[in-house]
Amino acid sequence: MSRWSVDLPDEAATIALAEQVAAVMAEGLVIYLHGDLGTGKTSFARALLMALGVGERVKSPTYSLVESYRLPDRTAWHLDLYRIADPGELEWLGLDALSDPAALVLVEWPERGAGALPAADLQIDLAYAGLGRKAAFSALTSRGAELLARMEKP
Repeated sequence: MSRWSVDLPDEAATIALAEQVAAVMAEGLVIYLHGDLGTGKTSFARALLMALGVGERVKSPTYSLVESYRLPDRTAWHLDLYRIADPGELEWLGLDALSDPAALVLVEWPERGAGALPAADLQIDLAYAGLGRKAAFSALTSRGAELLARMEKP
């Protein structure tokens, strides 16, 4: 498993990191975003979607649970499962499209949907670090490892 981490002193650094990921993303990907409330999961997801070409307002899916976006070359799904008490609740959302290998799937609070979600290619753990944040990337598949390898090149 490949790992990579970076310090994020402010929101601008989180946005720059998301733009860096967008610049090297060559295919569909499932990304699990872990972290406490306020660590930047939604900020990262919003910045990534904008960098990939979403031309509309990127809303937090906290209450809708899922938002979908049409990108120039794929569909993106952004899920926030904070309010899910049981993974069985996801059955009613009709999430079959998440298994499309060309799709980008961003999942906040993925542990609450365990067993009902596609497996992650990449896990990003966001944590408080002093006044800023820290992001730790873990590649869980070859697609995730390829993305990390492209990010590590100068």
